[in-house]
Amino acid sequence: MQFPHKKAVLFLTVLLVAASGWAAFAEQQHLNYSDFPIIPSGPVTFCGERVPVEIQDVKERFEREILISSLDHAQVILWLKRSRRYLPYIEQSLKESGMPDDLKYIIIAESALKPNATSNKGAVGYWQFIFGTGQNYGLTINENKDERRNFFASTKAALSYLKNLYDMLGSWTLAAAAYNMGEEGLLAEIHEQETNDFYKLYLYNETQRYVFRILSIKLIMQDPAKYGFILTDKEYYPPILFDRVNLECANEIPIKIIAKSAKCSFKEIMDLNPEIRGYFLPKGKHTILIPKGSSEGFAKRYEQFLNNHTSDKGRQVYVVKKGDTLYSIAKIFDIPVLSISIWNRLDKRNLSVRPGDRLMIYTKKAELDGKK
Repeated sequence: MQFPHKKAVLFLTVLLVAASGWAAFAEQQHLNYSDFPIIPSGPVTFCGERVPVEIQDVKERFEREILISSLDHAQVILWLKRSRRYLPYIEQSLKESGMPDDLKYIIIAESALKPNATSNKGAVGYWQFIFGTGQNYGLTINENKDERRNFFASTKAALSYLKNLYDMLGSWTLAAAAYNMGEEGLLAEIHEQETNDFYKLYLYNETQRYVFRILSIKLIMQDPAKYGFILTDKEYYPPILFDRVNLECANEIPIKIIAKSAKCSFKEIMDLNPEIRGYFLPKGKHTILIPKGSSEGFAKRYEQFLNNHTSDKGRQVYVVKKGDTLYSIAKIFDIPVLSISIWNRLDKRNLSVRPGDRLMIYTKKAELDGKK
């Protein structure tokens, strides 16, 4: 008789434990799915457009997304916690633009309100713009800055895009579908299938689910207690408070100078400005968010730190010699290898240097002096 492999035994054990664990959870929570709230009994609309829930296919697709969304407890709790940080601004922007309030739920379906969300199709940021569409709607996307991660810039672009889609398609439901799959693809399907009724269109599975996912988010966010989510006011994340400063950089400027001028950490600047890529602001004009209250005296401190940076204090140029490596050079100056890479914009995937290369080096003492 052959005994099962140890890994197989372990795998079966894990399955049995998991099954018993879920059974215990269900019993503990007294789950009764016959009483679980699915589609409301009254009319359901998206942006004022009726959802035909009396159609069996529509009902089933809708129920599926409600169940999937509402049973992902951790995700829904995070939606709710983040909502008061971001949705009020979107609500105000929609109101000012004369657009339906329901469109605010698209950002949750797209990114769960995460600035650094990415997709395998190259979509990035809060509203999940791909490169071309982002640029077409005025977002700066390059090696130094990616405004798809900037909440305010990307929200403005997204609402403009959605308005154009509505003007093109004549329906907010179709506009949402086009936001997911692209207007050219949706127009082709409408033409081929000879219907502009979203609920009768045969589309990519992702897009067929997309509008229902938005609708399920709307139902849960409008009445979280009905779906088992009860948060007190203090459990919601507060709005992010900040000051804005305008900078005109004659040359590229290290982000750490901005952080020092704002009396905060490098991390705080990057968290407030997730569109910044790397360690430097390039030459040009920039609007930067800094912690609330730190704008007082910022300009004076910035000028002082900038002057120290542009002076020769603590900075030297090292000419690479034959036999040198970045690691041996780092050892000479007792500094991290990656610091040399950052200062000299070297590719972190290829840290090779050649004789004659000129490297900018900042000594430890200069770095510590700058932090005072």
